[in-house]
Amino acid sequence: MRELDERSWAEAIGMYERRHTIAKVTARKHADWALDVYTLMRGDTPDVRGWRVNDPYVEEPERRDDPFHPFTVLPSNHAKADEFRLRLFEIPRASAKRLLVALSTPWIDVERVPDFEESRARLEEKADTVLSRFPESSRFYANTGRKSADLDYYKRITSCTEVSVYTWDPGLVLVSETEVGMVWSFIAW
Repeated sequence: MRELDERSWAEAIGMYERRHTIAKVTARKHADWALDVYTLMRGDTPDVRGWRVNDPYVEEPERRDDPFHPFTVLPSNHAKADEFRLRLFEIPRASAKRLLVALSTPWIDVERVPDFEESRARLEEKADTVLSRFPESSRFYANTGRKSADLDYYKRITSCTEVSVYTWDPGLVLVSETEVGMVWSFIAW
């Protein structure tokens, strides 16, 4: 794996540029990390290190009216943060890696990618780069149901608890002592 720097980060989150996926990181300023997710949900939030952000909604008209578009479940205070956290379940680092890869695929479904084995190593290397920003003590949360920790994200993801205007929006929150990140994908069927 390459050393983490601005360039390797940009290349890694580049795997999301063909998807409706928001990928970015902010500083952790609260003991309750969900309050920092609120900051990430705001469209104009830059990366805390000044590195690349992937946000396909930057120029969308809806964003002018609502800076949090497409998110609707906003952890803006402690009560709403509690509600938001109820939609997420902790997953191990190895599962987070697979979910990061799955979120980069069409339809967020690795099984539907005909040449996945040819691109698997490259995508996993990019996922490792994303994860390298979050030390071993970091925690990871997905909105893919109560059994999230046991899921194989290289199999079809069958459920998610939506936090946006879309009917399907699986995502991952990455939490360290100093930073909070999100990689959130959206499909409007």
